[in-house]
Amino acid sequence: MKKATLLLLALAFCACGTSDEKTSPTAILIKNVHVVDVIGGTLRKDQQILVDSGRIQAMATEIPGAEHYKNVIDGQNSYALPGLTEMHAHIPSPPTEVARIEETLFLYLAGGATTIRGMLGHPYHLELRERVEQGDVPGPRIFTSSPSLNGNTVKTPEEAMQKVRQYAMDGYDFLKIHPGIQRAVFDSLAATATEIGIPFAGHVPVAVGIRHALESGYATIDHVDGFLEGLVPESAGVNPEDNGFFGFNFTMLADTSRIGDLMAMTRKHKVWVVPTQSLFERWFAPAGADSLLAQPEMKYMPKSTLDTWRRVKEEYMNDPAWDAETWKAFDAIRLELIRRLSTEGHGLLLGSDAPQLFNVPGFSLRHEIAGMRRAGLSPIEILRMGTIGPARFFNQEDTWGSLDEGKVADILLLSANPLEDAGNIESLQGVMVRGTWFSKEAIDRKLEEIARNAATN
Repeated sequence: MKKATLLLLALAFCACGTSDEKTSPTAILIKNVHVVDVIGGTLRKDQQILVDSGRIQAMATEIPGAEHYKNVIDGQNSYALPGLTEMHAHIPSPPTEVARIEETLFLYLAGGATTIRGMLGHPYHLELRERVEQGDVPGPRIFTSSPSLNGNTVKTPEEAMQKVRQYAMDGYDFLKIHPGIQRAVFDSLAATATEIGIPFAGHVPVAVGIRHALESGYATIDHVDGFLEGLVPESAGVNPEDNGFFGFNFTMLADTSRIGDLMAMTRKHKVWVVPTQSLFERWFAPAGADSLLAQPEMKYMPKSTLDTWRRVKEEYMNDPAWDAETWKAFDAIRLELIRRLSTEGHGLLLGSDAPQLFNVPGFSLRHEIAGMRRAGLSPIEILRMGTIGPARFFNQEDTWGSLDEGKVADILLLSANPLEDAGNIESLQGVMVRGTWFSKEAIDRKLEEIARNAATN
């Protein structure tokens, strides 16, 4: 999708007053908004935000010469929030059609994600990252992982060293760790990555274990992977390979008095955690496939995808090892881990693992936020997970993550206050990404097109 299409999607701004030679013709004035300060956890009421060249040029209760700006968005007392970051996203890759890949990026944007961290990289994503940055494709800022490093792709320490160096040279932002890597191979991978300065993140291989993983310098551990297994006392004498789905088989052996030790290690080694709790409340949970498939956002996914989601979920639910009572205990342990990682760990980051089972890109962040609420996190804690937290993680706090003069203009307008309820991101009225504005009407038109395409796929 080229820049011409991007312009068609943008809001046709209302003309307020006449142009003035002292005002930039490309500037956008957002008026009548309450700005959410995600750092201080407060609200700056009755603000005007001046955007030009993709950045916030000024923000105040009154901007001089406001009446002369041609491009004006009347916020009508809405709430301005920094764009969200989806820290565990998946981007389709060839042979998926380019049109579908670009639609997926728009779905993330339509849900309020102005930045995504792609967790299963492909060479095509390197090109896509640049096309989005240049404005040729409407979508969120992309950080992309390498292709998967797992027990099949790296079988020896030497192979691990070679692939780490190659992926760094290729320009991937970080390395993706998947299950199956043996301890010696992982240690070679981690040492090489640390030496050349490329982060690694993702799963905790069983042979590595959560404690060694925390000591080895993970940038993020995703899915709270390995933590439940880390609660099983050595005296239980289990085979680590029998852990099941993220430790599910060890649920009744977990000793929650050991959580404090893992929290201290997480904090000491400065490892962020991306919970992806919605994955465990939708895929691996008692919720029926029919009820999930009836949700409105499912219309944006092709029928073939929805059929696969149903089949995989039913296979898991029919496994003799799964039962509802064990799941309740499993879920309770996960919620306690998430709550304590927020208060005692290094920090949590917002991510949903879309588009994995029943998680539609963009919309899945709403389910993830609901999961964080179930864990007992406050609205501002949840908002920071998706805004200033990711910016700090990427060492780009001075560039984005909060609404301040000089920062990139990634802005959501909401009709309800997210400081009262983080779930109010559902009241999205428009998205600005790097200074380009998409009104709710423009977003809805594009979503209708995506739904039509999905129905005919």
